[in-house]
Amino acid sequence: MSAATTRSRTPRTPRTPDRLCAEAVDLAREAAEEAAAPGIVGEHVGVVAEGDRVVTHFFECKEFGYRGWRWAVTVARASRAKDVTLDETVLLPGSDALLAPEWVPWSERLRPGDMGPGDLLPTEQDDLRLEPGYTGEDAPPPNSPVSEEMADHLDAEDAEIVSRTPSRGAIASVAEELGMRRARVLSRYGLHVAADRWDEAFGAKTPMAQAAPASCESCAFLVPLAGSLKQAFGVCANEFSPADGRVVSLAYGCGGHSEAAVMPKPPRPAPPVHDSMATDEFPLRPAKDSGSVSEPDGTPEDLGHS
Repeated sequence: MSAATTRSRTPRTPRTPDRLCAEAVDLAREAAEEAAAPGIVGEHVGVVAEGDRVVTHFFECKEFGYRGWRWAVTVARASRAKDVTLDETVLLPGSDALLAPEWVPWSERLRPGDMGPGDLLPTEQDDLRLEPGYTGEDAPPPNSPVSEEMADHLDAEDAEIVSRTPSRGAIASVAEELGMRRARVLSRYGLHVAADRWDEAFGAKTPMAQAAPASCESCAFLVPLAGSLKQAFGVCANEFSPADGRVVSLAYGCGGHSEAAVMPKPPRPAPPVHDSMATDEFPLRPAKDSGSVSEPDGTPEDLGHS
């Protein structure tokens, strides 16, 4: 590991730089310009003593995208020697440098919907969402509640019912036909994680469910699930629903409910009635006895004009 890299990671007590090494600025600049592109090396910004007769010169970096980075050129000289030699040239980040984000493993970066055609997602051996299933082996799975003594007892009870004791191979073939011969099955923890995820996407707390006329529990488009999940979830089969083909909570709902009330038609106003058999009198002036206006006096008023 270089001296400059070591210094950037572990704090060291400042010491006085060697005089000859500190004065070798031109040598350090030539080394930095040789490693970088033309016009990338900027002003000399500092010098740090890395050890006895070992000094690192720092130059400003003008490369676009490397804001706050510095060219670090380490020079050294032997004991009792006057010639300064070049050690190494590297590009190091400064205190305000623009750095790439910290690397995150792919298993933590993966999000739902990231997989595409041809992608493979390996499952860890100790995945908490899975547990060993029935494989047809003589020995039960490690976490099986059935011990060897209990398995022998079950075989003995079966012998009293059938004419012969069923072999392990026969049980395995039946299990394979029923779809039970899987190396691992979903654990209880995996069921809870999946249920929480489905309830968050299509559950009772969503805005669509809050405005629905009824829940999916009473909808004819709901296809129930098998197993313990059917008590709380089903699959929506309404092509006009936003949850079509999705696992929905029984408490979810939308406007496409099969028993939604039919919206009443707007009332149509009655046609206008025209009475053409009679006439209505509309006086142009109000009646004299109505009191709304006073009858003007017939005597002209003297306005004082000559």
